[in-house]
Amino acid sequence: MQCSDIFFLGADICQLGHDQRKVNMLAREYCDDIKAERKPVILSHPMVMGLKEGQEKQSKSDPKSAIFMQDTGEEVEDKIKQAYCPPSIENNPMLNLMKLIIFEKYNSVTIFRPEEFGGNRTYTSYKELEDEYAAGKLHAGDLKPAISRLINEMIQPVWDHFQNDPYARELYNKVKSYQITR
Repeated sequence: MQCSDIFFLGADICQLGHDQRKVNMLAREYCDDIKAERKPVILSHPMVMGLKEGQEKQSKSDPKSAIFMQDTGEEVEDKIKQAYCPPSIENNPMLNLMKLIIFEKYNSVTIFRPEEFGGNRTYTSYKELEDEYAAGKLHAGDLKPAISRLINEMIQPVWDHFQNDPYARELYNKVKSYQITR
């Protein structure tokens, strides 16, 4: 049952997190059993950590633990402000976002900070940012606003599409009306 949606949708490519690898492999094995002409191509990706302490992955069942494409700029900022960001690099959701999301899109990242704290700093690699964070040269209070700004920059084209295209706006509102609230 876990892989039935792959077949129901007729998916040629199945893209899920590493945590779903067993289900994806089950789908491919099933193709052998039924002698299917095609097997779905499996694309697996690492999981983005949840924004709260101790969360291995973001979860739609806990909206405060995740950033969604439909989040407003203010919602993203609020979630990042409240996110767990320890002084260490281990189990740090903010560094995880920088590594898996932000540095995958941007070749360099500028952290804006006051002159009395060293002024603005531009990083050209995740490793460079991580090293400075580990050494205490970069503070969570400087990192979080940069993450909010960059994630909002990435989400903005999606928002523009749903605001400017009448069909997309109607579809978005329809899907939103189906959401279950708890």
